[in-house]
Amino acid sequence: MVTTSHSCRSGSSVKDLVGIGIGPFNLSLAALLDHVPALQAAFYDAKPEFSWHEGLMFPRSILQTSFLKDLVTPVLPTSPHSFVNFLVAHKRFYDFMAGRFTGVSRSEFASYMGWVAHGLPSTNWNMKAQAIRFGGDAFEIDFENGRRVRARNLAIATGMTANTPEWAVPHMGPTCFHAGSYLHPAPDTAGKRVVVVGGGQTGAEIVLDLLTQSRRRPAQVSWISKLSRFSPLEEGGFVDHVFTPGYIDAYRTLPEAAKRSEVGGQKLASDGLTPATIEALYEEIYRRRHLDAGPDGIALLPGRSVTGLEADGGAYRIITQTTALNARETFPADVVILAMGARACLPDCMAPLKPLIRCDRPGVPALHEDYRMDFDGPSTNRIYGLNLGLASHGIADPQMSLMAWRAATIVNSLQGHDVFDLSRAEDLICWPREGDPRAHEAQARAMTSAIAAQ
Repeated sequence: MVTTSHSCRSGSSVKDLVGIGIGPFNLSLAALLDHVPALQAAFYDAKPEFSWHEGLMFPRSILQTSFLKDLVTPVLPTSPHSFVNFLVAHKRFYDFMAGRFTGVSRSEFASYMGWVAHGLPSTNWNMKAQAIRFGGDAFEIDFENGRRVRARNLAIATGMTANTPEWAVPHMGPTCFHAGSYLHPAPDTAGKRVVVVGGGQTGAEIVLDLLTQSRRRPAQVSWISKLSRFSPLEEGGFVDHVFTPGYIDAYRTLPEAAKRSEVGGQKLASDGLTPATIEALYEEIYRRRHLDAGPDGIALLPGRSVTGLEADGGAYRIITQTTALNARETFPADVVILAMGARACLPDCMAPLKPLIRCDRPGVPALHEDYRMDFDGPSTNRIYGLNLGLASHGIADPQMSLMAWRAATIVNSLQGHDVFDLSRAEDLICWPREGDPRAHEAQARAMTSAIAAQ
């Protein structure tokens, strides 16, 4: 276990940038800044070492994002901080390529990111930010260990907080908890009635694990989803174009109502069920239902919204409302697992700065094109928000597909010129853009070409 901090590359009393939180997004920024010696940066995390979704690190879970969309490759493929270089450094490149894997496992990608995180001189561990204030010409970051660091700019990437519906708040504890802590510590589910709430990939992986484990096998697993069916991930070239810079550019021109509609309509592009998970889960349910003796121990319950949770002796009674029939139903449970996603928010250490930051939603700052928060301070002092831009930048923002491009955008913004070349060819898809005649011209050119070809 790593318990010491790397010393910062510069002894300067004021850093050009301090990053709070070392998850994938700030790690991508740190990896790119390692190639920009003119900028003195330091990144801090409260954890003793790098970790990522430990509570959901199932051995066979596959990353839904291509390994080429790693920390650096989309903008700097020659960087030593790439996933391919990780494979080479660990003498597994040929074995990996021979496998012709459709994707990389989450555990291997986590190992890759940890390798980068602990190899960078700018990362610091066991450093929990307590309060951040603005001192007139620089931000002052006070840590719980008594240390103070000053920075001209900030990059806030402390992750999202798990959604806790009001009906669950009074019951949170060992038998009612968020999915993020499912594996650490592992719950006691042997012989119990377990209800999983949430029909996305996380819920599916937990249900599959509950059905196939041997030591803690429940008597009954009920899977509740407000979606009308358990749907696969939307994949393919056209779908994946919503995870491109061109789409983000177009999305940012849309009216707020259109942005909300876009995000809502793309849920399955980011949180649908992977084919491998669907196949394994269906095969297990089929075997239980038709091939094994005894009850199958599984209830699939789509099209239901949970409206309440009541204590029932030492157990629970879950109350749902069906979407199609508007009917009330109840289900018994001994253990309730909430796989209901997460929401963006500023960390507690930002409290002193919150009055100076304009928010477009409660607790979520408005972000400019380059991911700057709307900060009521000097233009030379900037606060960048990572994983805070679902509303402002679209469905790709919480995903890892564009993390290197976003990090490069922030570096270019910090420097005031293009350190990284983010120019691109004409977009393959002509997305609607409000007030941009180029989009209409491109559509007209495409129609003219199609007519001429007939």
